[in-house]
Parts: sequence; structure tokens; C-alpha cells
Amino acid sequence: MNELKIQNVVATANINQRLHLPSLSKAYVNTEYQPRRFPGLIFRLKQPKTTTLLFSTGKMVCTGATSEQMARNAVKKVVKELRKGKIILRWMSRIAIQNVVATGDIGSGVDIEAAADIVENVMYEPEQFPGLIYRMSDPKAVILLFASGKCVITGAKSANKAKEALDIIQALLRVQGLIYPRSRVHRTREIPIG
Repeated sequence: MNELKIQNVVATANINQRLHLPSLSKAYVNTEYQPRRFPGLIFRLKQPKTTTLLFSTGKMVCTGATSEQMARNAVKKVVKELRKGKIILRWMSRIAIQNVVATGDIGSGVDIEAAADIVENVMYEPEQFPGLIYRMSDPKAVILLFASGKCVITGAKSANKAKEALDIIQALLRVQGLIYPRSRVHRTREIPIG
């Protein structure tokens, strides 16, 4: 039943030329530039609803997209808006997906305490955080796994890689006998303070 929902896609690009951010902030109403707080120009789009950070070096970081295509479209739209504003852009690097953040559900409860003892590359400190942190090497991703079977996947370079990570963790937990019906899900033990 492993469901996956993309929450955020981060994409980068580079127009390989210097940008005068104070001028851009005056030319576009959907921007914010406060160099004492943050060195980049914040360029917000309503459609697709994303935020792109522009730096004086010409580097761009787009966040807030819910698909890889949406992230690419947002970067292209920002570039188009810059060109409309008479900014001469000679060249832009390939748009690269840097991170996909997704939420997932393996459809069953998980004995995360036992998983912490059995599965390699995990960190589990219930006093600090109620989920198990699993660092997967192939595909490269970090999975925050909870006893309910719900999880957050981050660090994947594509939605397909995030889905693959979810499928792998589900299979691993099943093989190790760490999955059980949700009706048996118990809360993490509460540690008394003081």
C-alpha cells in the first residue's frame, strides 16, 4: 500500500552572469531583497506557486514545487520574467533537481525499537525524536520512519528515487519481520522528566 506524496522539490540552475539584485528588487513587485538578513533576492511566483532565490553570482535555487516538472517550469518562468524586464541572459545551465522531499505510508505499523537493533545505518533516540532515522545509500535518501508506518523521505534526486527508497524500506522491514497490523501500533514509551 506504500503511498508517496511529493511535498517539495528543490531545483538549481545558473545563468552564469552577475545580477544586480537591488535593481531587480525595484523592477519586480513579487520580489523581496533584504541583504542584511539574506544575501539573495526572493522571487515569488503565483503560478506555479514557488519561490526562487536569485544570487548576485547568477545562481538560482527554486523551492516549493510539488513535482520535478513544476520546479523546472518555475525556473524557466523566472528566467522568462527576467528577460521581459530587459535583462539580457546569454546562457543558462541545465536545471538540476537537488532534493525531493516526500511523505510516505507503508500501510502497516513498524516495530521501530526492534528495527533500531536490527537494521544498519539507523539512528533512534526516542528521547530526542520519536522516529527512526535511516540513511539509505542506494538510492541515496534519508528516511524518517515512525511506528505508525508513516515516513518522510528526503535527499532523493527524483520522485522515482524517493518511491524506490520507500519500496526498499518496506521490503526490508517485511523480511526482518518488523511490520505488523496498525491496530497493534503502540506509542513510544514516554520518559518521565525530572
